[in-house]
Amino acid sequence: MKSSHSPAVLLAAFDEPNLVADAGLVPMVGLAERVGLSGLVAERLRIDGAGNSGGANPGAKAMTLVAAMCAGADSIDDTQRLRLGAMGRLFGGVRAPSTLGTFLRSFTHGHNRQLHAVHRDFLARLARATPLLPGADKVAFVDIDPTHRRVYGRAKQGAEVGRFKGVRTLHPILATLSTPLARPVIAAVRLRRGKAADARGAGPFTAEALAAAKQAGARGTVVVRADSQFYNADVVAACRRVGACFSLTVRMNPSVAAAISQIPETAWTAIRYPDAFVDPDTGELVSDAEVAEVEYTAFTGRKKAEHVTARLIVRRVRRLNNEVAAGQGELFTSWRYHPVFTDSPFEMLQAELQHRRHAVIEQVIADGKSGPLAHLPSGSFQANNAWLTLWAIAFNLLRAAGSLAGAFHARATTATLRAHLVNVPARLARSARRLTLHLPDRWPWQQPFTDLFDAAHAPPA
Repeated sequence: MKSSHSPAVLLAAFDEPNLVADAGLVPMVGLAERVGLSGLVAERLRIDGAGNSGGANPGAKAMTLVAAMCAGADSIDDTQRLRLGAMGRLFGGVRAPSTLGTFLRSFTHGHNRQLHAVHRDFLARLARATPLLPGADKVAFVDIDPTHRRVYGRAKQGAEVGRFKGVRTLHPILATLSTPLARPVIAAVRLRRGKAADARGAGPFTAEALAAAKQAGARGTVVVRADSQFYNADVVAACRRVGACFSLTVRMNPSVAAAISQIPETAWTAIRYPDAFVDPDTGELVSDAEVAEVEYTAFTGRKKAEHVTARLIVRRVRRLNNEVAAGQGELFTSWRYHPVFTDSPFEMLQAELQHRRHAVIEQVIADGKSGPLAHLPSGSFQANNAWLTLWAIAFNLLRAAGSLAGAFHARATTATLRAHLVNVPARLARSARRLTLHLPDRWPWQQPFTDLFDAAHAPPA
């Protein structure tokens, strides 16, 4: 590819009032309106007594922020893209960045709890209106994982040096909901201080994520998957109160080692993974392992009513000695053990495979960090908490739009959804009281865009 030298002079002029940079926001906003996002915010979110009318018209402000995030905004100033070109002829009620900043800074902890309720209700409505979570009535997985987001500026509330030495972070925690047939959506999200322990508030957070999953249609077998930092009695109790199963990684300790030592050699089942995975201890690619299970009683240090007896599924991987002399045989086999504590109803190899797929939540976190979570843009902790929840709403809206666009986009990342379906340039034309979006000729994703557009603007059932 090279520049064209046919014109004698090439000029650039920002003077076309009929162009739209993000034409895909038309069906995206149409879908949000069809499901009733603006009305939910107006009904649930009440910000009274805020200065500069920060709490006025919360539905319009939330819709502006969600639409901007769908288009790729990662700061409050980026919402200005919704006010350029012919956007004003497509959308009404778009708020200025300064107004949106005032709105976010008006949030308190209580207002964020109200916004969390909006997020849960919106996810449930999306699940009913679109093929967002196929198979959720049979099997669903709730994955929980924390992450850290590096931030700058000592005036940013809650930013502290925690796990990463010398790096100031804020500490979000996420819970995603997925099925064997569907990519994950966000069921719950919270923002915490940088120094907060990974499992801080894990019990109530798990309970809220499970409530959101049930509200979204997960009424069959629900399995909560998490890493070892969430291996505690509160998480297990939250699962058992609502009849959900758990699948939790366990750190090696004397009682776990004693349970593993009771497994006879004949009980180990050799498996070979079709795709090699990276061993978390050594970083090596592993394709062969052995799996066995044994009964185990956890939390014996607590009162007897809180003891939990379930399955301990153990995967062991041969420990390789790279320093052994050439031609020298192995004196004895050494293993690395990876135990999982679970009451999953699935058979051993299936339960072990499903637990390893907990890593799907990392894709959601990566999607956020490549988009709206590239920055947590405000100096106010509660404003950033609201921004995080609005990102979760925008993420779920993008996933629902992808499910309407077709099989490929139902499983695509949000970056791909933005590139194919949202950030589409268009020229706006008016004729006989009709607005027409003239989109690029030979756009490769014309059919998925058309399917989404038709579904978002179809007459109500």
